Amino acid sequence: MSMQSIIEQKLAALAPTFLEVANESHMHGGPATESHFKVTLVTEQFEGERLLARHRKVNQILATELAGSIHALALHTYTPDEWYKRQNAPQSPACLGGSKLDP
Repeated sequence: MSMQSIIEQKLAALAPTFLEVANESHMHGGPATESHFKVTLVTEQFEGERLLARHRKVNQILATELAGSIHALALHTYTPDEWYKRQNAPQSPACLGGSKLDP
């Protein structure tokens, strides 16, 4: 099973109304592995929670993966009302250093 699928399955525990897991490993300088992900997660369970609490909740669910093969995890966490106003998550920047991209 791919790491992307594992992340999707585990985050289903938060009953998301919208969930997008993007493998962004290809945007980074090292070999293209399943190590860099962007998660956009919308759920009513984030109502009344600050950003840090939301991220802690996701990190707790993905603790095993974060301790192992996931090198980077960009989290964009929203309530349904916040998502309705935004309709999209910010774009991720390309990796700029520490790799074959350096001259």
